[in-house]
Amino acid sequence: MDLKGIFHESEWTNMRKTAVIMLVFQIMTVVSGCQKPNSEEQDLRHVKSIQDDNSPKVILLMADSLMASAIDEGIRQKQLPTFQFLIEHGQYYKDVVSSFPTMSVTVDSSLLTGKYADVHGVPGLIWYSSDKKRIINYGTGPMEVFRQDVDTVLTDALINLNGSHLNRKIPTIYEDLAHIGLKSGSINGLVYRGKNDHVLSIPEWIQVPTTLKRDIQVKGPDFLAFGALSNPLDGKVNLAQGLTNRMGMNNDFSVKSAKYLIQANKLPDFLFVYLPDLDRKLHQKGPSNLDGVKKLDGQVNNLLQSFGSPEQALKEVIFVILGDSGMTQLLPADQNPVIDLPVMFEGVNILRPGETATDQTEIVLAVNETMGYVYKLKPNRSLQNLADTLSRDERIDFIAWQEKNWIHVIQGGTAKRFKYKEKGNMIDCYKQSWTIEQDSGVLDLKVNADDGRLEYGAYPDALQRLASALHSHQGDFMVVTAKPGYELADSSSPTHKGGGGHGSIRQTESLVPLIITGTNRKPEYLRMVDLKSYLLKLLTQ
Repeated sequence: MDLKGIFHESEWTNMRKTAVIMLVFQIMTVVSGCQKPNSEEQDLRHVKSIQDDNSPKVILLMADSLMASAIDEGIRQKQLPTFQFLIEHGQYYKDVVSSFPTMSVTVDSSLLTGKYADVHGVPGLIWYSSDKKRIINYGTGPMEVFRQDVDTVLTDALINLNGSHLNRKIPTIYEDLAHIGLKSGSINGLVYRGKNDHVLSIPEWIQVPTTLKRDIQVKGPDFLAFGALSNPLDGKVNLAQGLTNRMGMNNDFSVKSAKYLIQANKLPDFLFVYLPDLDRKLHQKGPSNLDGVKKLDGQVNNLLQSFGSPEQALKEVIFVILGDSGMTQLLPADQNPVIDLPVMFEGVNILRPGETATDQTEIVLAVNETMGYVYKLKPNRSLQNLADTLSRDERIDFIAWQEKNWIHVIQGGTAKRFKYKEKGNMIDCYKQSWTIEQDSGVLDLKVNADDGRLEYGAYPDALQRLASALHSHQGDFMVVTAKPGYELADSSSPTHKGGGGHGSIRQTESLVPLIITGTNRKPEYLRMVDLKSYLLKLLTQ
């Protein structure tokens, strides 16, 4: 049936635009793609591990915004039997340090490359390219996507993120595994670059006038399932993949796809499974809500039962369950939780979404929820002056920028100052060395000058993570973060009043849980950026 004939032309156009916006909105929380039949057959034909049955296989479940506090409370209430079983039969860590900003696309890039953003090159969900003179947006929210231009966002999300923004000189775990002859797969992963050819296709019923080709050539692991429209299991498994099911970017799609590979005896050596649903629930209801983690518990149990029983699952596969970031509880609307950055820079020419910077543009804003980048484009403006403007607002946590070799940090509301640079006589717990001056309390550092040691408090691995964000891309810019309870906003940024937010560098948003079963090998460091090397050791040693 031709659906277009049922509707008025304007109604049909609006429906298609809405569909595209929904599609792009989920790039972080969504991406669209579709395998052609021959690609589907190729995925299933080549995904199965060629190692013997005694060789280790790893399934990594990345649960967006999974927090240790929710796991612990759910177990205390006897509501999470699956998590309790896994913890009792494995290793449980509550304090793995995520990357910064704590946005999924940057976190996944760090996990899969083993590098922070200064090396892997994906600074956040939204950032400004000084080369292109425009904002790069992988899909922050419907209004921002609409103003930015749907075609541009789709291009950045579907082509540029994995194709050029992610540093081509740094191999992903999929590329490393292919190099040594091991098989890998990704189900709904946002970052998936590998060595195998795949085709993503945008369906005709969603298309609006666009420069994008309907079929997009990409590189991925041996098995690539990327939303409902990049489904190698089409016709084999009944998956939730319509518009009402977020185009297949949901836990049900991910779990059923993984179950098929298990039951069909087609597991690769390494399988990454992204579970996005919890993040959406916590954005709406806040991090204390347990509904999402209870549902996740049942879905993980469903996956374990694919082996016959949870006990058998742990005998056959190493399971790694990981959160990507935490969440901060945001204040309700009547307590002014949104820090409106354009208002703070009133009278300044700010780049609008969808526009290209001109000689008149003075600053650019790129807001990643509770963290943001502020770029200066005019030489007569100083980052110091911009930072002073922001620091007057007590809802600002801190502002940081680099001058020469020093990174400067100003605390919001107090104007206390701190600066540091790489290499020096102070050593942190990750064996990184630093030179520090002024008030170390700005970043809650515990300094022991006698033995040259420093410890992190409220901002885990703050010196390296902040430095990595400030070195993640070209331009004159600074990092600004909001205090707990608040989030930043540009003119069309999505907000989550009374719900949950992430992006910043504080503990609540930075520390994530890690559960490992099926091996006694322990990670050397509890940081997201160090887990790639750990996973490779599990698979090769």
